[in-house]
Amino acid sequence: MPDLQNGSNQVQNSPQQPSLNGVVQDQSISTQPQTIVDMLFSDHLVTPEQYEEIKVKSASENKSPETILREMNIVSGDKIIQAKAKILGVQFISLDTTSFSPQAMSFIPRAVAERFNLIPFLYDEKTKTLSIAMSNPADLDALSFVRQKTGLLVKQFAASLADVKKAIVQQYRQELVSEVGLALKETEEQDKAKTIDSSQISQIIKDAPIAKIVSTILEYAVNSRASDVHIEPQEDRVRVRYRIDGILYDRLSLPVSVRESVTSRIKILSSMKIDEHRTPQDGRFNFKVGESEVDLRISVLPTVFGEKIVMRLLRKSGGIPTLTDLGLGGTALKNLETAILRPHGIIIVCGPTGSGKTTTLYALLSRLNTTRVNISSLEDPVEYQISGVNQVQINPGVGLTFATGLRAFLRQDPNIILVGEIRDNETTDLALQASLTGHLVFSTLHTSNAAGVLPRLIDLGAEPFLLASTMNAMVGQRIVRKICQQCKEAYTPPPQIVEEIKAILGKLFPKENAEIKLYKGKGCIECGNSGYIGRMGIFEVLTVSEKIAQLILEHPDSATIEKQAVLEGMITMKQDGYLKVLQGVTSIEEVLRVAQE
Repeated sequence: MPDLQNGSNQVQNSPQQPSLNGVVQDQSISTQPQTIVDMLFSDHLVTPEQYEEIKVKSASENKSPETILREMNIVSGDKIIQAKAKILGVQFISLDTTSFSPQAMSFIPRAVAERFNLIPFLYDEKTKTLSIAMSNPADLDALSFVRQKTGLLVKQFAASLADVKKAIVQQYRQELVSEVGLALKETEEQDKAKTIDSSQISQIIKDAPIAKIVSTILEYAVNSRASDVHIEPQEDRVRVRYRIDGILYDRLSLPVSVRESVTSRIKILSSMKIDEHRTPQDGRFNFKVGESEVDLRISVLPTVFGEKIVMRLLRKSGGIPTLTDLGLGGTALKNLETAILRPHGIIIVCGPTGSGKTTTLYALLSRLNTTRVNISSLEDPVEYQISGVNQVQINPGVGLTFATGLRAFLRQDPNIILVGEIRDNETTDLALQASLTGHLVFSTLHTSNAAGVLPRLIDLGAEPFLLASTMNAMVGQRIVRKICQQCKEAYTPPPQIVEEIKAILGKLFPKENAEIKLYKGKGCIECGNSGYIGRMGIFEVLTVSEKIAQLILEHPDSATIEKQAVLEGMITMKQDGYLKVLQGVTSIEEVLRVAQE
């Protein structure tokens, strides 16, 4: 095994080594780098000058080249570990994106993991192989100890020391992994050397261990504020991922042996057919953890390795947020409030799937919901029940579509109508007619920004002269994560970032000459080391002025409409995002993630 700490006696084996005067010379003795410094040099991560300096310092200070490399801080610790892994022929792994198997974790106690700076993450039942991530994959003592303690084949992976330490803290304290691990041990004890056939499945899914696994997965989802849970069968395991604040996190890995039982348990809870495995199915059930009750929408989809389950969590408690809670403020809030107080017209909320359009519509309806108005909504599906609102779920199977439902609404003496989405010419035409006959109509549309709504409606068959007289406002939105207040820290951004913010904000940029400070979350237990907790919207509200109404008659493109709206004082989504960045509410990375064109 090559010497990873001190490679000074092997410099001549590098394919291209700098001589003492810094000139690169071709060495034909060996084409394989033998040390970490050689490897980084061959990957062009270390310059010839730096390479030479490391060797000179190593000899003069009697330190290993790796120590000098770390002291000089030329490359990141991850790159050094990756180079070490390459030399050993070991795969490098990023633990941030790795799911941890409760079975694997149960083989090695936390004390052993901390002593050797390693963590198990996967167990292969067929080959009896335990995969472990190590900060030093060349540690033969650690490998030998793990083999003797577990009696298993051990496959080592390289990972950075910081990643390993963080994973040990996270995974060994995580109730999800430990509780599911205990439940899996129970299933193993019950089913040792026992073959399960389909006739036994109904009994197995009622058994405590399987029920406990499903219950623990759901409890973790509620407690971690997840909006969705993905249970995904793969060839060698079942991956469980949670969508928290809009981002999917790998949190758990289950053995293939419990896949059928877990799937069947969820199907029974959702009133689905447990013997149907070829077609997609939908269902729902309620789940309560302490005082929190959630409504779960379940979708089952057949895949190559089994049925994938996605569970959408809709919280019954907590109420509907106000417009201010959502992140609306200043001119945008004032313009939107003025638009919704008009007795008739159309207000469209736009953005991609998952940008919070429905939540904004519910907040608008709640603002207008009094005993003096009749509000009817047509949705697909009805996500939250609002007291006092007549909510209808579309059902195309029996002919209840957005168009037919909207036509029926007009005979129900409504004041305010919510149409979940405008999808076709017929719905567009009916929404326009409803607004012309004195109704206030709310709906959503899939466009990237507020200015894109008008050209899209014209594409769907709307007459420009009708749009000019019926449109009240268009709202464009995205969702960004909020910085965790527990681990929030300030930093000075590089000059190019400051210039970018100044260029986008223009006159909106603060006039003070003080140094600009931005903020980020360092990561803590409170936010699950993500640096973010909770979400809010960034918005643009485009109201239809006389000039914009005249523009509509000329069939303009979205850029022309947006230009005129900005001249009239509209704050764009990106500007709204950057203002929230300067306020320390979110990070610039979040705004660029969701609002960069």
